Amino acid sequence: MLKSKTFVKKTRSGGVMKIVREHYLRDDIWCGSESCSECKQESTVLQRDACIESNLCPYAHYLIPDTNVVLHQIDVLEDPVIRNVIIVQTVLQEVRHRSAPVYKRLKDIIHEKEKHFYTFTNEHHNETFVEREPGESANDRNDRAIRVAAKWYSQHLKTSKSDPDGLKVVLLTNDQGNKEKAEESGLLVYKCEEYIKSLIANPELVDQLALSNDDKNEITSSKMLFPEHLPLSRIQAGIKSGSFLQGTFRASRDNYLEATVFVQGEGEDSTEGLQNLNRGVHQDVVAVQLLPRDQWVAPSSFVLQDEGAAKDDDAEEEEDRVLRISAAEAARKPTGKVVGIIKRSWRPFCGMLNVSHIKESTRHLFTPADRRVPRIRIETRQAATLAGQRIMVAIDGWPRHSRYPNGHFVRSLGSAGDKETEQEVLLLEHDVPHQAFSQAVLSFLPKMPWSITPEDMVKREDLRHLTVCSVDPPGCTDIDDALHCRELDNGNLEVGVHIADVSHFIRPGNALDKEAANRGTTVYLCGKLIRAVTMFFFDFIRMAFSCIWEMNHKAEILKTRFTKSVINSKASLTYAEAQMRIDDTTRTDDITKSLRGLNKLAKILKKQRIQNGALTLSSLEVRFHIDSETHDPIDLQTKELIVFVCAMLSFQHTTVHLVIRETNSMVEEFMLLANISVAQKIYDEFPDCAMLRKHPAPPPSNYDILLKAAKSKAVEIHTDSAKALADSLDVAKVDNFPYFNTLLRILATRCMMQAVYFCSGMDSDFHHYGLASPIYTHFTSPIRRYADIIVHRLLAVAIGADSTYPDLMDKHKQSALANNLNYRHKMSQYAQRASVAFHTQLFFKSRGILNEEGFVLFVRKNAIIVLIPRFGLEGTVFFDTKDKATPNLVFDEEGPTLKVEQHTFCIFDKVKVTISLDDSNIQHQKIRMSLIDPVIPGVSVPAPDVEPQAKKPKLDR
Repeated sequence: MLKSKTFVKKTRSGGVMKIVREHYLRDDIWCGSESCSECKQESTVLQRDACIESNLCPYAHYLIPDTNVVLHQIDVLEDPVIRNVIIVQTVLQEVRHRSAPVYKRLKDIIHEKEKHFYTFTNEHHNETFVEREPGESANDRNDRAIRVAAKWYSQHLKTSKSDPDGLKVVLLTNDQGNKEKAEESGLLVYKCEEYIKSLIANPELVDQLALSNDDKNEITSSKMLFPEHLPLSRIQAGIKSGSFLQGTFRASRDNYLEATVFVQGEGEDSTEGLQNLNRGVHQDVVAVQLLPRDQWVAPSSFVLQDEGAAKDDDAEEEEDRVLRISAAEAARKPTGKVVGIIKRSWRPFCGMLNVSHIKESTRHLFTPADRRVPRIRIETRQAATLAGQRIMVAIDGWPRHSRYPNGHFVRSLGSAGDKETEQEVLLLEHDVPHQAFSQAVLSFLPKMPWSITPEDMVKREDLRHLTVCSVDPPGCTDIDDALHCRELDNGNLEVGVHIADVSHFIRPGNALDKEAANRGTTVYLCGKLIRAVTMFFFDFIRMAFSCIWEMNHKAEILKTRFTKSVINSKASLTYAEAQMRIDDTTRTDDITKSLRGLNKLAKILKKQRIQNGALTLSSLEVRFHIDSETHDPIDLQTKELIVFVCAMLSFQHTTVHLVIRETNSMVEEFMLLANISVAQKIYDEFPDCAMLRKHPAPPPSNYDILLKAAKSKAVEIHTDSAKALADSLDVAKVDNFPYFNTLLRILATRCMMQAVYFCSGMDSDFHHYGLASPIYTHFTSPIRRYADIIVHRLLAVAIGADSTYPDLMDKHKQSALANNLNYRHKMSQYAQRASVAFHTQLFFKSRGILNEEGFVLFVRKNAIIVLIPRFGLEGTVFFDTKDKATPNLVFDEEGPTLKVEQHTFCIFDKVKVTISLDDSNIQHQKIRMSLIDPVIPGVSVPAPDVEPQAKKPKLDR
C-alpha cells in the first residue's frame, strides 16, 4: 500500500516548490515470535517460553521499551537477564538521531542471538503506522506510534492459534503521561524502575538503573552550591552576540579547581574555583562568559597531591586562595565562568568505590581513575562486594545543590591491582577499541591457502626478479615494508620501497574496513598489542605497492614512479644482521650490495635533510623484560634515542629498539622519502581530498621554558625556524656536563606540537616543521595505520590501478576521518604511556627504596620534577608534604627557580633522590621521590644504609 503526502516549500529565491513524499506500507511484516502461527516468517527471534522471573509479571512476556528507556537504561538492557525485547522502528530511529554511542550499543545487543532482541518495522506495517495529527508534536506522535505497536502485538499474539493463552506484552516507559495513555488503552505498562525492582533472577540489576530527574530518592540540600545553567536558547543568542564563548571544557590533571576551555580559533580561556567551573565535566562542550579583566588569574604553578577525603554536600567550599596567582607573579590569562552546558560528553568511567562510613547505607561515593573527573555519588546494595574492585559508573545528572554528580553502577571489572583488570581499565579509560574481531570482520579476510591469481596480475608489475629484502627491529611481526637498490645500465641507481598492499584486501565499506577505520591505529602496550587490522602476512611472495626512484650517486631524484606489484623478498633481516652484512667486506652477494647502495644514499639524504632544517631531538625509551610465567616486569632497559621529531610523533622504526645503527637510519630515510613522494603525487592528483600529515610550528610561547633553561646555563637557543633551533641545539654544550645537550633536546621535545592528519581541501598550511618538508603523508605502514590505507587508495586511483568511491572524493568526510584518526592516535599514545607507568610501578613494587641520581627537569611553586636517566623515569619531589612542616619556599617564575630554605633549585640541577612505590592509594599508586642530596636540614631524607638485594636493572649503555 502506498501513502503519499504533498506539501509546498518556499525556496531561497522566493519561488514555491511542490514536494511529494511517498511512504510504503505492507501487510506481510513478521512479528518475529516463535508462538505465532499467523505470520509466514522464515525465522523467529522472540522465544515462545519468554519467562523472566518477576513479581510483577509472573508469566511469559515480551518487553517493549520506549525511546527514553533505551537512551537512559541501556546498561540495564545489556544485562543477560533482559531477553525477548521488541525494539520498534520508531524507537530505533529516535535513538539513532539522539545518541550515536547508545545506538551502536543497541545494534550490538540486537545482533546477539542469546538476547532475543527483535526489530519490528512498525513504520511500514499497515496496521501500526500512524500519521502525525494536526497540532501534535513529533515526540507525542512517536509515543503514540509505540503504544499502537504495543497494542497490535498484544492483540496479534492473543489470537495466535498455537498459543491460545497468549503471551503478554509489557510496555516500559518512565513518562507519566505516556504511561497513563497506555493504561487507558488497556496496555500492560510499568515504569522501568518498578519492573527492574520486581526481577527475582538479578536483584542487583537495580544498581544499574540510571537516576531520572524526578527520582524521589535524589539527594537534596537547602544550599545551592552552583549557579543555574542558562537555557540553550539564551546560550545560542549569547554566542551569536559575542557575550558568550563556546568551547571544550578541559579539567586540569594537577589542580581540581582549575580548567581551561578550548575555543576553536581563539585558543584557551581559564576557569577556576568550584562555582566558576559550574558542574562542567572534562570534555563537555560549554558556554563561557569572560570575567572582568581585574578578575583574571594565571594558571597555578602548584602541583596538588592527593585530594584527601571527599566532602559531603553540606561542607564548606574548599579554600582556594593558595591556588591563586597575582598579576605581579605571572601574566594573567583570560578567565571566565561556565554559564551553560551545550553538550555533555559523559561516558562510563572506571574507578573505585569509597564505601560510606554510615552502616548499611546504600549511598556511596565513586572515585574515577581519571583525576580530571569529579567523584560521583551512586546508590548500590553491593558495597561490601564492590569494595576493592575496579568498577564502571555512569553519570546521570548533576543537580545545583550537590557537590558531586549523581550516577549509577554499570559493571565490575575485577580486583584492583590485578594486571588483567588494570590493563582493561587502561584501555577503557583511553577509549581504545580492543574487543576481539567479530566473525563479520574476519569473514572478509583472504581465504587460506592464499595465492596470487592471474586476475591479480592484470594491473600489477612483476618485480619478483629484484633483490628485495626487509630490515626490521628484532622480534618485529608487522613486516609490511621492503627495499631494493640496483645499478642501472646508464650508471644511475634504482631504489624501491615496497609496502604490503593491504588495501587490495580491505575494500571500502565492508566490515573489515569499518573496523579498521574505527580503530585507526595499532596500540603498543607493554606485553600486549591491540591491532588496527587483523594479522595476515605475505613475507616472501606478496602483493605490494611500490614507490621506485631513479637516482644519481648524489641521491638526486631523476624519476619517480608508482606501481602495484608482486615482489619476492629474498631475506628478512634485523637491523643488526643488515649492519653486519654491510660491514663485512668479504661479502659481495646481491643482497649485501643492495644494502650498501641503500646505506650510502641514505647518509646523503639524511645530511641534506638536516641541512634543510630537519629537527633531531631526544627521547628516553623504556623497554621491560617480562617474566614468561608471571608476566611481571623483572628487568628494564633505557636508551637515549636521538630521533627526528617526526619519529617521536609516531614512526615505527625508532620506538621499539634500543641500539641505534646506520641501518635504522637507512630504513627511516627511505620511508620518509616515500611518504614525501606519495604525498606530492596524491595532492597533485586530488588537491581537495588528499589525506596528508602536517606538523605545525610551535607558537613562540611554547619555547619559554626551553629558552629559560638554556639561559640558566649561559647557552643561547634560537627558535626563529626549525633550522635555527637545530643548529643552536647542535652547538649547545656546557663544560663538565656531557648530559646537558641530551636534557636540552628532551626539553625541546616538550615544546613541540603534535603532528596531525588533515584533508588538503580543508587546510592551507601543509608544512611539516620537524622534517622541514613542505608536504608529507603516511604511506609506509598500512598494517598499523588506517591513514596509510586511505593514502594507498588515493594513490591507486591516481595511477589507474583501482577505482574510486564517493567518500574518498568527499573532502568533508575525509576531514571527519582525519579527526577520528588524530583522536585515536592521541589516545593510543596516552594508553602506551599509562602502560609504561603501570609496569614501572610493578617493577618497583618489590624493590624497596632505591637511591638514584637525576636532573631537575621542571621547577614548580612547591615541587621539582626530576628525571632519572637510568630508568627513563620522571617523578615529583614535593616540599609541602603533609607529614612535616612546610619549609620556607620562594618561587621565581622568571628563573624559573625555587628556593627551599637556603638552597635554590634550577632546571638541570643534579640531585640525588630515593625512589619507592607509594601504594597507600590502591587506585592511584605512584612513584614517590624524596630528596637526599643536596642536603637541606629538615627537608632532605637520609640515604638508606642498605639497598634491597633485589636484582638491579641492566642498563644498555
